[in-house]
Amino acid sequence: MSKGKILVVDDEIYIVHILDFSLGMEGYEVITALDGEQALERIKAEKPDLVVLDIMMPKLDGYEVCKAIKSNAATKGTPVILLSAKGRNVDQKMGFDVGADDYITKPFSPRSPWSASTSSSARPSPSAPPPRPSFAGARDARS
Repeated sequence: MSKGKILVVDDEIYIVHILDFSLGMEGYEVITALDGEQALERIKAEKPDLVVLDIMMPKLDGYEVCKAIKSNAATKGTPVILLSAKGRNVDQKMGFDVGADDYITKPFSPRSPWSASTSSSARPSPSAPPPRPSFAGARDARS
């Protein structure tokens, strides 16, 4: 039985493969997309429990996809983790402004990218669901 369904979206195929393997080994069902348009199609069809989303992608960037997820009544409760090489404070702020629940900068460790608890940079919410998977060692992007 799967721990949950995670959509991994990145145009860098090796990142997709690393996360697919790592998350699969930890018991998650992983679905993938290589661009923003595919991501929105997969979200509608698969209804993932979590979306890990790169920012710099073709067709629709991660900010646009995140904004679309959070503005749709059917998907607004889906946690979104932005995963990007864009590590400047302004990029991270923009990620949180469009609704991201967490922002993780590349590179990350493929050995143990996920922990069972909510990361320290996840947004608190009064109606927060139980702890979700998050990247181990995530930095608090808002400090």
